[in-house]
Amino acid sequence: MKYPKEYLDEIKTRLKVSTVVSRTVNLKKRGKEFVGLSPFKTEKTPSFTVNDEKEFYHCFATSEHGNIFDFVMKTQNLKFGEAVKSLANLAGMRPYTFSKYDEEREKNWQEYSSIYNQYVQFYHDEILKNEQANIAREYLKKRNLSKEEVKKFKIGYVERNPNFYEKLKNEFSEKTLIESGLFYLDEKKKVYVERFRDRIIFPINNISGQPIGLGGRTFQENNHLAKYINSPETPFFKKGSNLYNLDLARKLSNKIDHVYLVEGYMDVVGLNKKGIENVVANLGTSLTDKQILILNQFFEDIIICFDGDESGYKAALRAAENSIKELKPEKNISFLFLPDGEDPDSFVNKNSKNYFIDFTKNSKIAIHQFIFHHYKKQTDNSPSSMAIFEKNLRSIANTIKDDFIKKYVLEYFLEQVSSLTPHSNISINKKQFYTKKIKSLKSTQKHFNETKSFTPIELKEFSLLYLIMNNLDIFQENINLIENIKFFTNENKLIFDVILSKLKSGEKPALNNLKIDEQLVDRIFKFASIKHILNNHKNDQQKIFELLDEYLHDFKIHGLEVRIEELESKFSKDLSETTFNEIKNLKEQKKKQNIN
Repeated sequence: MKYPKEYLDEIKTRLKVSTVVSRTVNLKKRGKEFVGLSPFKTEKTPSFTVNDEKEFYHCFATSEHGNIFDFVMKTQNLKFGEAVKSLANLAGMRPYTFSKYDEEREKNWQEYSSIYNQYVQFYHDEILKNEQANIAREYLKKRNLSKEEVKKFKIGYVERNPNFYEKLKNEFSEKTLIESGLFYLDEKKKVYVERFRDRIIFPINNISGQPIGLGGRTFQENNHLAKYINSPETPFFKKGSNLYNLDLARKLSNKIDHVYLVEGYMDVVGLNKKGIENVVANLGTSLTDKQILILNQFFEDIIICFDGDESGYKAALRAAENSIKELKPEKNISFLFLPDGEDPDSFVNKNSKNYFIDFTKNSKIAIHQFIFHHYKKQTDNSPSSMAIFEKNLRSIANTIKDDFIKKYVLEYFLEQVSSLTPHSNISINKKQFYTKKIKSLKSTQKHFNETKSFTPIELKEFSLLYLIMNNLDIFQENINLIENIKFFTNENKLIFDVILSKLKSGEKPALNNLKIDEQLVDRIFKFASIKHILNNHKNDQQKIFELLDEYLHDFKIHGLEVRIEELESKFSKDLSETTFNEIKNLKEQKKKQNIN
């Protein structure tokens, strides 16, 4: 049974080829590509290349070539389904469960895709050559768009009285055509009407470049019509999970670290005409978590640039409050505010590409700074107003999922609020007053640096110990689940032995009577990354056991890795066939564990 195309596309969206390959091959950046030694043949000079933009790898030594699925299949000796499962796990996705529904869905996708491809191609041809489309061509010409842009984005024009429904009804069922969102039934006239009639249309593609929806723009004065409309949502088109021009913009991510997010299709096309191709547009809805996560897969900095008017500002504010929760280390979200009355298309046309780029560098503002300055404008220095001000900022900062970023943003907010508080004659430690024991940025950085001093397995041991120490009653009742755990660091092994002995004693366990050095307990509680997960799943026994399974799985793989390393060192000295076979067997075990 075939995997749904959108599921495979989602994996490819989340994982760059270089990300997957670098787990096996030591890659070095060389221009637009990465190079390394071939995993398919022993060599001294690198002949293996990876191109994220084109989504493939190529080995010049063996002529092996393909995408991430091909690579995993060939290097790990897996079947396609096993490779999909492995990569889905790496991408943080759930394994796909097949059902009879999938066969029907695949059939529906093929029909849906065929309808959209035919529709887009037909009306693209119309705008290029049909005399009736002359009015649309003139409009695009006034907007400084050439035939080159029209072809690149496959822009089309749906005439005033179209009849494409008649062309498709013999090939597809009425139900399928209606579900596509391209047509609807006029109840009065009892005829099927094209949704995008008398509009210029912009195909919205999925990550693979296949059209799945449309944006339509009216170009004539008509107060009764919305300027822009989009396809309604369908099983294959979700506005909040797609972005206009993402299929083209993402291919630039290996050489450009930032992307512009704009409001309209014409903004995307206009910026492209000026040579700014790293640009996408949301689809007439508020910016969603999903859209931010998608962009974060490809770019380090998302620059949100909406229209320079009141509605553009309000949209930017909504985007800021919705997206700040997805801030991550080494990922930035910033805002670029244009002069009043300008949109990205008009602004770049009046000026130039270089001016726009310089304007970005000099004028963009980080998301947390934008939010602070917005709320600052809403307040005065009265105690009541300042209290509401601080409360709003705290509430926004607490939505941030990453703990390090949350600490930094909250500290920034509170220090800025503190600086606005009028000085009194009494010396007050404002930082202490406002931060309520929030760690300073220096402390945060110190914590980060300290974390790096521990090995990955040691940090996982801290988390496992934290899990057990905070759920002693549960693990005393289920001691069989943990009694055979093998720790790899001596100190953590000793701590675990003390806990295990206490649990086996039959006495009711408590954290304060474990007789473990307080400094060691403090270290565990400080560096256990599992803390924030447990906070959201208190007394959730099923979740606790799931987390335990994850750590036991990681421990098992690490144990295999340690043993393989020991044997490989031994084999380099004695070249024993027994040792070789044992290494081979252990590697097979490790491979199976990684799949599972």
